[in-house]
Amino acid sequence: MFDKLDDIERRWRQAGLRLYEPEVINDNELYTRLLKDHRELTPIAEKYGEYKSAKAHFEEAEAILAEETDRELRDMAKEQLEESKNLMESCFDELKILLLPKDPNEDRSVIMEIRSGTGGEEAALFAADLYRMYSMYADSKGWKTEIIYANATELGGYKEISYSVEGEGVFGRFRFESGTHRVQRVPVTDSQGKIQTSAVTVAVLPEAENVEVEIDPNDLKIDTFRSSGAGGQHINKTSSAIRITHLPTGMVVECQDERSQYKNKDKAMKVLRSRLYEQKQRAADESRAADRKAQVGSGDRSERIRTYNFPQGRVTDHRIGLTLYKIDSVMNGGLDELIDPLRAHDQAEKLRGEEE
Repeated sequence: MFDKLDDIERRWRQAGLRLYEPEVINDNELYTRLLKDHRELTPIAEKYGEYKSAKAHFEEAEAILAEETDRELRDMAKEQLEESKNLMESCFDELKILLLPKDPNEDRSVIMEIRSGTGGEEAALFAADLYRMYSMYADSKGWKTEIIYANATELGGYKEISYSVEGEGVFGRFRFESGTHRVQRVPVTDSQGKIQTSAVTVAVLPEAENVEVEIDPNDLKIDTFRSSGAGGQHINKTSSAIRITHLPTGMVVECQDERSQYKNKDKAMKVLRSRLYEQKQRAADESRAADRKAQVGSGDRSERIRTYNFPQGRVTDHRIGLTLYKIDSVMNGGLDELIDPLRAHDQAEKLRGEEE
């Protein structure tokens, strides 16, 4: 482990120095690559530096205790020894996590798809609530959200909505949101005030690059139609909406958000590419005999992952048994208190797998 850390520290220092070389500054591609490498290595290099500093203080305290007879100095050395030991242990534990293999999709942007399930109009309204929640969270992180397709209802809900979230590290934060989200509350349409349970499914797809998924144009059936909103009202009078069917898999993607047929086709292809990329990855994962199914969930849309109970003001994540009585904060985009424990649990499971 320490040989690996020494190598990372050396690479980090070299990358940092090279960023100031004129030939690197003038080569935009090289500069961007080195900057990315330096940024990725920085947390590990800095934590390793913190560990080495604590180790030096520990050894210094040991030397004082071995040679010094003055009681006051020995007491100070004992205190330093204990503090340094605790810091070394915490740094060592953090370094083990930082050295875990990184998910190749961690830093990617994503396509998110939210669909109403059981519960009719109430499920559609909750789908809109989830879209708002995720959008507010994305805004708080400085990420860009753009709707690709939306099938709205008369009351402002969504039977289905798909949209992109662009930024650094988006998939790493959103990847645990795939699955079934259950809501318990009194629907606005219920005059009797009875609590109803409804469900909404969420899919989080890492955005695929063109080079990663090759799509044969002959495998596509492309239809155009007029964009329509809730109640069937026409948004425009031209056939700018696009429906793409991928014949080999039967996947169907629609986009009607833009007035331009070209832009709608481009967005629809982005979604199709991401869906095919996820399918390809899932098949590869399942084919690995040693592949471990993450304890925080497989990402399957049919898996119930979370319940939002409005009368009790609580949100429960069933994968790790976490309950927060902060439903208003969560629904207004305060997701870090849910996402951080999920990431920590996932890291702990991976560590356990590495040690077995």
